[in-house]
Amino acid sequence: MQYDDFISSVQARGGRPRDETETLVHATLRVLAERLTGGEADDLRAQLPGDLQADLIPPEPEAHPFGPDEFARRVAHMAHLPEKEARDGMVAVLATTRDAVEPGEFDDVLSQLGGEFARLVQ
Repeated sequence: MQYDDFISSVQARGGRPRDETETLVHATLRVLAERLTGGEADDLRAQLPGDLQADLIPPEPEAHPFGPDEFARRVAHMAHLPEKEARDGMVAVLATTRDAVEPGEFDDVLSQLGGEFARLVQ
């Protein structure tokens, strides 16, 4: 999937203007990088469009365990949006990521994120 297709898919799911959608995508992937182990972030990064790959470089080698509520708070803070909008955007980005990568890869991501996240993107 190309960058523009990825953004368009998230925009269609979330209904936000393109500039806000791009901000949400980058913020969500940066928070996702905090949540995944370095190896899993590397695997996922390799399957995403080049313009999104830098967002999935973990700031630390160890993953930080936190649930969907904290994930949404971090996205909201980074994207300068209300938490509800950030949560909706986060779900749209994760769903688009699921569609953009090999099924087994997204299953690996969900195994690290946990069941709460899996239910969000069903």
